[in-house]
Amino acid sequence: MQDGSRSAHGWRHLIASPLCAIAVLAAFATAISAAELRPETIAAFNRYVALTEQRMDHEPFLIVDALPEPTRHATFTDLHNGGLRIEPLDTRDAGRRIEVPGGLIHHWIGDVFLPGVSVQDVAALLQGYDHHAEIYAPVVTRSKLLERVDDSFRFYLRFTMKKVITVVVNSEHNAKFSMPGPGRVEGRIHSLRIAEVDQANTPEEREKPVGNDGGYLWRLNTYWRLQARDGGTYVECESVSLTRNIPTGFGWLVRPFVTSIPRESLTFTLRTTQERLIAAIRP
Repeated sequence: MQDGSRSAHGWRHLIASPLCAIAVLAAFATAISAAELRPETIAAFNRYVALTEQRMDHEPFLIVDALPEPTRHATFTDLHNGGLRIEPLDTRDAGRRIEVPGGLIHHWIGDVFLPGVSVQDVAALLQGYDHHAEIYAPVVTRSKLLERVDDSFRFYLRFTMKKVITVVVNSEHNAKFSMPGPGRVEGRIHSLRIAEVDQANTPEEREKPVGNDGGYLWRLNTYWRLQARDGGTYVECESVSLTRNIPTGFGWLVRPFVTSIPRESLTFTLRTTQERLIAAIRP
């Protein structure tokens, strides 16, 4: 323990300099660039998703409506004042934490309110996959609708994630939208394929083998719930993503990078959606 403490202290002392920090992180990213997505990791994620979707089928349409008073009242007041609610979630299996060997699940939910904006306008923006690179730049740098059949969509997105180092991934997703009630729209989006890109945007660009890469994003499911109420639309978005776990000895250095991006990405997506649609209705 004593030797380990001295070692950790030494690393922290080294990265006190910004230049040293960049050098250390770059070397670290190279050293752990290969991570393997194992079948047991996928099985645990699929179990987590199945239980999460079961919960959605039996809870209020908007989870924010299930908050206890006076928290619920305060939350809606804040949303009407332009606030953003974002919280972590943790799906359990009969009260027990779901273990994910070799991986980490990141589960977040967020809400915003769009006064004067219709449910149809929000849904149209979310389904405009050819335009997501414009709307959600710089996080989404390329986007394309690949196929549409009624209210089902298959689309491509390129994500660029930056936190000292830069990670670029190509991804394909399937989205299914439905109207579970008057003034309500629900969208459930599941990733179909995610591949990390090496030397992105250069002539040497190539995809790393799927599931054998840096492990910064292996799965991404997104759930949108839109409800017309109170003179506008409540937008609730829930995200469940899978990344590699943190190698022993480097958790203090890497965990902030891996765990902060899911929250920041959801915050960015909700804020961008809110600002874009409210700006569209202003004279």
